[in-house]
Amino acid sequence: MNKNNYHTHTSRCFHAIGQDEEYVQAAIQAGIQELGFSDHTPWHYHSSFKATMRMPESQLDDYIQSIRTLKEKYKNQISIKIGLECEYFERYMPWLEKMLKDKKIDYIILGNHYQDTDENHVYFGFPLSKDQLTSYVDHCIKAIDSGLYSYIAHPDLAHYDTKSEEYKKEMSRLCKYAKEHHMPLEFNLLGYKDHRHYPHPDFWKIASYYQNDVIIGFDAHHPDSLKDNKIYEKAYQYLQTLDVHIIDTISFLTDK
Repeated sequence: MNKNNYHTHTSRCFHAIGQDEEYVQAAIQAGIQELGFSDHTPWHYHSSFKATMRMPESQLDDYIQSIRTLKEKYKNQISIKIGLECEYFERYMPWLEKMLKDKKIDYIILGNHYQDTDENHVYFGFPLSKDQLTSYVDHCIKAIDSGLYSYIAHPDLAHYDTKSEEYKKEMSRLCKYAKEHHMPLEFNLLGYKDHRHYPHPDFWKIASYYQNDVIIGFDAHHPDSLKDNKIYEKAYQYLQTLDVHIIDTISFLTDK
């Protein structure tokens, strides 16, 4: 199995540090064979809202050009892909689809952070109501149906009582649908290392029951994160105890 990573941020999102080239150099040192950059996508808002956790739309071209330059510079040492981490914001999906095509983005991953749009400030990583938990899964299913996303990043981001019947029901609905539609789930190393509420063993028991495809994602916000082989191996060994299918590559928009 190859060691690849498709969840890599840049300083443009306001909460990652390091130069783009430092991430590439770190990936090469770590023995990563394919590195995908997937910074938080900008959105073309219909309001004056200014997001503080994603790349501004004005920096998108610089992001793409920087990665293309690095892709050429390091082509004999590592494969590099240009991606974005995107929510499913239904009202803005026509803009997203056109942008992906116009900018020739290689892939996108689903980072299902906000309900409907971050203009509403409902973050799925904060404790949720039952209706918000259902909405989280509904958003994931709509994203899967769009055919645009390569995998679901931190699928267990939804913050809810993992022992409750509501959680089991909704996460089962998500895992079952993902399995039926060949949508991989990410085991998120940032959350794993930082002891966040995700990845959660109760979620991964459900994923194991449905035998989901799983990809390991560093969710790198610092170049050195890519060199943490200890946490990578720990995650890999844990996943091997489950009845899931570990994969190392993804589908690209050019494949669809």
